[in-house]
Amino acid sequence: MKILIADDHELFRDGLRHVLGQFEGPPVIVEASDFNEAIAAVQREKDMDIVLLDLSMPGMSWADGLHRLKELLPDSVPLIVLSASDDRRHVLQAVNMGAAGFIPKTSSSRVMLSALKLVLSGGVYLPPALLEQGGPDGDGIPSATESAIASLTPRQREVLALLGQGKSNKEIARVLELAEGTVKLHVTAILKALNVNNRTRAVVAASHLGLTAPE
Repeated sequence: MKILIADDHELFRDGLRHVLGQFEGPPVIVEASDFNEAIAAVQREKDMDIVLLDLSMPGMSWADGLHRLKELLPDSVPLIVLSASDDRRHVLQAVNMGAAGFIPKTSSSRVMLSALKLVLSGGVYLPPALLEQGGPDGDGIPSATESAIASLTPRQREVLALLGQGKSNKEIARVLELAEGTVKLHVTAILKALNVNNRTRAVVAASHLGLTAPE
């Protein structure tokens, strides 16, 4: 496994490298201290498995940097925001742009490893505190309408509730005793009904519906 750590603080990169060393393997770590280095690393390393990105780095605005990295990365490679910022608007904007989740830098090593494993398995991690900070007004995440919710079947509501817990398709299939292919069809239908284009935004939408947030 190959992981890119993009953060302008060397001390934090050193600490995170130590935490990631607890993965079985251990993983190959590629480091970048600004957005230009991160972009160069993604262009150079064609077999990246996951990108951990701090929003506050030199080189360019975080929105431009994130947009450029998402353009270069295959859809199968998750990009996770790993930041000390508690600005909910910025985090949700990053989600809107395709980030696969958000891990606060204040997280314990146990939480960080669990979150990374969840994302690598196809799930989504967003801290409960982020999802509990009010509704979606003005943050770029569309709210689910009553008609959209009414259009979901009982089974799709069950799938959405499990999406709201950040679970991967495989985990949802196990819980509901369904084929993984069936779960994928349900997820596709849910994203269409909620008018969102990725699982992370579905997790946010699920939180606005009062469904269980990820632990």
